[in-house]
Amino acid sequence: MSELDRQIEQLKRCEPLKESEVKALCLKAMEILVEESNVQRVDAPVTICGDIHGQFYDMKELFKVGGDCPQTNYLFLGDFVDRGFYSVETFLLLLALKVRYPDRITLIRGNHESRQITQVYGFYDECLRKYGSVNVWRYCTDIFDYLSLSALIENKVFSVHGGLSPAITTLDQIRTIDRKQEVPHDGAMCDLLWSDPEEVVDGWGLSPRGAGFLFGGEVVTTFNHTNNIDYICRAHQLVMEGYKWMFNNQIVTVWSAPNYCYRCGNIAAILELDENLNQKFRVFEAAPHESRGVPSKRPAPDYFL
Repeated sequence: MSELDRQIEQLKRCEPLKESEVKALCLKAMEILVEESNVQRVDAPVTICGDIHGQFYDMKELFKVGGDCPQTNYLFLGDFVDRGFYSVETFLLLLALKVRYPDRITLIRGNHESRQITQVYGFYDECLRKYGSVNVWRYCTDIFDYLSLSALIENKVFSVHGGLSPAITTLDQIRTIDRKQEVPHDGAMCDLLWSDPEEVVDGWGLSPRGAGFLFGGEVVTTFNHTNNIDYICRAHQLVMEGYKWMFNNQIVTVWSAPNYCYRCGNIAAILELDENLNQKFRVFEAAPHESRGVPSKRPAPDYFL
């Protein structure tokens, strides 16, 4: 059994790696991710997953429902960290699987894969608490800069964490972005990670998130037509039913963190695409309380509220 396989088994038990192992893992991951495109090509069959947010035991439920990697190919749409109790173990397990099976799992960047955001919403504090220094947080946030901004499945399904940008009409424009940086406060890269579709908006609208835009059905129709894609698959927004179609099935939101923040009561979903891109949504509930190892009797920190 290789060292990496041993680490994967350890992480599957929700046991964090040593700091030196994290550093080595991140260096290996960097070599793989630097070769990937801003619009990373993904082959079907593949299973698409939305936000995880450090809910490690719920991610284990996801793998129970969807199958283990590498038997199942996975595309994760970002927001691996923050808010949940196990961002370290969640992100490192996905990263270790990426290094072990680079062609079987694709990880793209969410708006929480950011130094600034993780200092507010929990990942920074968790690294400090579990390792006694910020080194692991630094190694991981450096990796964030290498993650792809989007993925394209069989040239037909465009996948992104947030949504579209008024600065982008074609996929080629996404390919030219220099992604190896902290997420900017505005511009194309920011919008891809922060924007949301909105039924009542015509064209573009201001986002209440303070970054990105709201965009309406016309914007989606035009983008899909221009780029000859069937639909857009994205995450970023809590959906109580786990997934939600909008604008005549031109865009779908997939949400994979059940009972979000351990209190929202939502179910979660993943989207399985077969080799012909036929869709099958699989919904699942949160891990049973006794198996999820939520630290007991600790008041939830402010960022859960």
